[in-house]
Amino acid sequence: MKTVSLGPGGQQAPNVIAGLMRISDKTDAQIRELVDTAREAGIDFFDHADIYGTELHQCERRFAEAMRLTPSERAELTIQTKCGIVREGPYFDFSYEHIVTSVEESLRALDTDYIDVLLLHRPDALVEPDEVARAFDELEAAGKVRAFGVSNHTPRQIDLLKTAVRQPIVANQVQLSITHAPIITQGIAANMLGVEQSQVLDGGGLVEYSRINGITLQAWSPFQAGFFTGVFLGSEAHPELNAVIDRLAAQYGVEPIAIATAWITRHPAGIQVVLGTTTPARVAAAAQGSDIPLTRAEWYELTRAAGHIVP
Repeated sequence: MKTVSLGPGGQQAPNVIAGLMRISDKTDAQIRELVDTAREAGIDFFDHADIYGTELHQCERRFAEAMRLTPSERAELTIQTKCGIVREGPYFDFSYEHIVTSVEESLRALDTDYIDVLLLHRPDALVEPDEVARAFDELEAAGKVRAFGVSNHTPRQIDLLKTAVRQPIVANQVQLSITHAPIITQGIAANMLGVEQSQVLDGGGLVEYSRINGITLQAWSPFQAGFFTGVFLGSEAHPELNAVIDRLAAQYGVEPIAIATAWITRHPAGIQVVLGTTTPARVAAAAQGSDIPLTRAEWYELTRAAGHIVP
């Protein structure tokens, strides 16, 4: 398993991580099998959020109930969770009170004394950076959160937080797959008049901004064709892309899902792929893409086959 730097501090983390948003209906044995398979593949980084599950903190709680980690076992894992989305509405809340309350509830649900990484889940248009800073300072001082980041944020939204927040923003979790890749492909088609791909949708150079500032991008829905529109792997809607993926999978001796992973991990930004599957075999297969050395020609061929313009 290849590792990348998590944030500007240089802490190493696997470039494929396990997302646990779909474990609420799984048995203890199924959750343990999923986690054990991930660990065997080199994944010791697990992604949660307070809203995952049919009720608040349900997936966090199911993880803790199934794993029953000892202190030494807990220390071997990186546990990341998120807060800020209020499902009743829905709306977003980055107030001091909401952040601190959510973290306290996550700590209880996860049955742990600390969270390794806390992400602000989706941007709150009513954010007061001073309130976020107050929450972060208090949680850090108490040893309850060790690192902080965001999800689905633009460069300017991060800069706004940084006017008050003193901790490094170590990660930004955003949607990214071969077929849903505006943060990457807009730069390929930059300044091409009348070309939809050239439109800037991420606030301006999110990938470059992250590389400059040492922020680790995390790719959620890495196999989704669009915004929860179904996977592209094996889809009749993407015959050219799947033909290229299948050929490269045979060439490298891996499953197609590993090639879809490798398209993301090949990028020099050091992006982490967040797996959402609860099928252990798919976790193991996807993890094989961690360090597949796609050539530039292969990476661009996949990009073109996904329907993106490569001038």
